[in-house]
Amino acid sequence: MTATADGRLDPEYDSEPVAVGDRPPTLLGSGRRQPEDTDRLRPAGEAVPRPADAREALARATTHLLSLQSSEGWWKGDLETNVTMDAEDLLLRQFLGIRTEEQTRATAEWIRSQQREDGTWSTFHGGPSELSTTVEAYVALKLAGDDPDAPHMLAAARYVRSAGGIAAARVFTRIWLALFGWWPWERLPEMPPEIIFLPRWLPLNIYAFGCWARQTIVPLTVVSAHRPVRQAPFALTELHTDPDDPYPHRPLARAASWDGLFERLDKVLHAYHRRAPRPLRRLALSQACRWIVERQEADGCWGGIQPPAVYSLIALHLEGYELEHPVMKAGLASFDRFTVHTEDGMRWMEACQSPVWDTCLATIALADAGVPADHPALVSAVDWMLGEEIRKTGDWSVQRPGLAPGGWAFEFENDTYPDIDDTAEVVLALRRVAHPEPARVDAAVDRGVRWNLGMQSKNGAWGAFDVDNTSTLPNKLPFCDFGEVVDPPSADVTAHVVEMLAETGLSRDPRTRRGIEWLLRDQEADGSWFGRWGTNYIYGTGSVLPALVAAGVPDEHPAIRRAVRWLEDRQNTDGGWGEDMRSYEDPARWAGRGDSTASQTAWALMALLAAGEGPKDRANPAVERGVEWLVRTQLPEGTWDEPQFTGTGFPWDFSINYHLYRLVFPVTALGRYLHGAPATSRADGAPAIGAAR
Repeated sequence: MTATADGRLDPEYDSEPVAVGDRPPTLLGSGRRQPEDTDRLRPAGEAVPRPADAREALARATTHLLSLQSSEGWWKGDLETNVTMDAEDLLLRQFLGIRTEEQTRATAEWIRSQQREDGTWSTFHGGPSELSTTVEAYVALKLAGDDPDAPHMLAAARYVRSAGGIAAARVFTRIWLALFGWWPWERLPEMPPEIIFLPRWLPLNIYAFGCWARQTIVPLTVVSAHRPVRQAPFALTELHTDPDDPYPHRPLARAASWDGLFERLDKVLHAYHRRAPRPLRRLALSQACRWIVERQEADGCWGGIQPPAVYSLIALHLEGYELEHPVMKAGLASFDRFTVHTEDGMRWMEACQSPVWDTCLATIALADAGVPADHPALVSAVDWMLGEEIRKTGDWSVQRPGLAPGGWAFEFENDTYPDIDDTAEVVLALRRVAHPEPARVDAAVDRGVRWNLGMQSKNGAWGAFDVDNTSTLPNKLPFCDFGEVVDPPSADVTAHVVEMLAETGLSRDPRTRRGIEWLLRDQEADGSWFGRWGTNYIYGTGSVLPALVAAGVPDEHPAIRRAVRWLEDRQNTDGGWGEDMRSYEDPARWAGRGDSTASQTAWALMALLAAGEGPKDRANPAVERGVEWLVRTQLPEGTWDEPQFTGTGFPWDFSINYHLYRLVFPVTALGRYLHGAPATSRADGAPAIGAAR
């Protein structure tokens, strides 16, 4: 068994195998129609899944998913990213003077276990070598005592030098190195704490950044102002392309370019750092620290994610907060809850935790699989989700000061940053359950719907956390090379909101129609949709098609037909679907292409089924092949093997393997294949959108 430090079970390892053929009694008597076991014409040699096989697979998966629910009603799978989380955890503890030998040993074993055969590290399973990740992993292993002359260390250092050395690593990596004197602060982009004073109407104020970026940047301005250096325990000359010139100067870009403009602005800010008026600097630091402390969550973390937490702890410590201060103690304790211990003694860190997201997705999956709406597991899940509703204002209210709160966040504790995507999916989950207190559920649903409607951007679509967070300037800053730093509307989030609005009877609402029209305009020329928070075009398309159909767009609409053809074209020869993370960098080669995975196959099936390609409709052979792939690749305990990363933090820059995706989405897809699409509130009389684009 694997568990997080506070005893939460990891669904990936805490399995209770179910005998093949066992069927949970919860699926009996659900009242949903079953598909007829009819023969249909298929190409020669094509596998034909029997409904009994699909039902058996669904029964095993449902039993397994039910077994993973906590006694409090929630589900949570491990959230796996890359070894920079683990390396930075050791570097943080080294900086604060609290690193232990046991933590170091267990973390180093995990980092070594993730090293590729060529001595490098990547940011996702099967991905290419990544310089900054390899640099941080190497430093962490050297901190753990690994001999730099050992073969695995020599191979890593050789790659780092071949890729440009430390000088070519991302800014965040070089900030970690600067904390120990391995890189000069003067050679890093400057972010003065006085940015906290910029009014909202000025470009590059902190609210021009996405919530995850502003939570990281504010503490980093404090760190940058102090420019601390702890004594380095060793040198890193072997990671420079030229040890005699470790900090090579780069020529400035053209002054007329954005890069050139911001590089010259950075020089001005460096000069300001040396001459900043002390009273103003002191006031800025004080205000930044107050901003940080005010946003610490009940569990001690900041925003429920790793980067703001580690930099907030460093910033506050530099400003005089002792390790025994309650804010610091709570912050450090939060990392224990993010720690996963494996059965063989290794230790790794989650960048975030996803209980609300996992719970609403599991609830939808089980309901669509035929579990009775009043099943105790579903009622318990609703009780827990209702308790997680956020009824106070957060940073989102800066842009929507008059909007009443009423949303859900992703994590156990994150009242400052509820998100639109979780809120939409929670509402969909709540609507599927027959709770003994329907008035209580309806009130929460109403608040969630009103809040999401109030968070619509002016173009008719929805972002994840903020309204109209669309400025392109923050991404151009030299400081911001760590991934996406703004939160513009996306097709997947917009689709989930549109689906929610349709299911709550608001298909005819003008705001819903604006969202639909935005989705139709946003379709790619090949028929797919870009996936911002999941990989990638399969996720986007798998999100949009169910939403459009639920909202009244007929499945004969040209946009839906183009999407169906795209999915048919991208199906692998084994019957499944898969898409590699490289589709974000090279869509021409990788869009909709990659090894088949359970979650991505399920997304494709959910889209095709919504588009009328199921056994009761067009009986599309692509659907049958996809279902057969899920049946054939299911593990005996009811889940699927999925080492591939199919979740997205930042497109290309930060990839996620949600360990519960491999189970909840196949359950949803198989449930809809066998029982039909979930009921939606189409009875509101919403007119179909029939006009072609």
